[in-house]
Amino acid sequence: MSITSRRFAAVVVGLGLAGLSACGSSASGSGGGSKSVTLVSHDSWVVSKNVLADFEKQSGYKVKVLKDGDAGQAVNKAILTKGNPQGDVFFGVDNTLLSRALDNGLFQSYEAKGSDLVLPAYRVDQDKHRVTPIDTGDICVNYDKAYFSKHKLAPPGSFDDLVKPAYKNLLVTENASTSSPGLGFLLGTAARYGDGGWPNYWKKLKANGVKVVDGWEQAYNEEFSGSAGGKKAKADRPLVVSYASSPPAEVIYADPKPKTAPTGVATGTCFRQVEYAGLLSNAQNTKGGKAFLDFLLTKEFQDDMPLNMFVYPVRKGAQVPEEFVKFGPQAKDPEILDPARIADHRDQWVKSWTSLVLK
Repeated sequence: MSITSRRFAAVVVGLGLAGLSACGSSASGSGGGSKSVTLVSHDSWVVSKNVLADFEKQSGYKVKVLKDGDAGQAVNKAILTKGNPQGDVFFGVDNTLLSRALDNGLFQSYEAKGSDLVLPAYRVDQDKHRVTPIDTGDICVNYDKAYFSKHKLAPPGSFDDLVKPAYKNLLVTENASTSSPGLGFLLGTAARYGDGGWPNYWKKLKANGVKVVDGWEQAYNEEFSGSAGGKKAKADRPLVVSYASSPPAEVIYADPKPKTAPTGVATGTCFRQVEYAGLLSNAQNTKGGKAFLDFLLTKEFQDDMPLNMFVYPVRKGAQVPEEFVKFGPQAKDPEILDPARIADHRDQWVKSWTSLVLK
């Protein structure tokens, strides 16, 4: 997940969630007795109307949603406003940004009901329970099948392939300082090539014509020739940093639906992402916020999530849609970085990346 304005949020935003522009804790109402609870999230938050309605009916809370841009932007803004938060719960901080949120005291402790059902691989912060794992996915380079077929060129399969002359001026990625998938891609190269090797890799990637844009929405729907949006915009980049779950989305939202996905995944370029939610420090409605965090781990929500936000559930026994298994399976051997290593090096890596790639 996450991060990020991603996974076809623009297509499914018509599900009826309200994007609020209110700032400050007044959006949540006042005190623990408020009948509304405010979720702050990146732009890709989506839930089925009936599933959300079930929560509202059972809990008695009306859910308000404030979508606050790409994940990196949303996290940074939440940190800046933590003394007077915009809502009660934040969803969408991922493992690439988690230490920044925790170090800045963004969340207060709460162990959500159902936490014992979260798959062990995704559990973190077990002593304080400041965040709850919600979903997982793989950040990977996607490719436009039609382009590579037309040009009789094999699509890239690995990081090494991307710097080859055959793929010059074909890749678009997101800014690692503002976008979660962009940062995930950078971390994937750091995991693959190590501290001493990733800068040289990016020098080669830059020399090979990589294009950098601010966020996922622009990269995928405006620059990538394989997406439904890219086709309409006559985009000219057949490679994009996105998600392993993007091809299923291209199938599900197509009309008529194709038998095969028009896009593919370079499985040797994947970085494993986990998204979390937490009860914001100084939240006005802590009781409602806790109820909402419990809801995010229910089987109903976890089953509903994949075909709305195109991520995998983290709860044991949650259903993975057939379309995911067929068109967007998880990477078998994704790049993974220890959270402590990300915490120790992320800011310096991003600073070095910015100097190297954007200047």
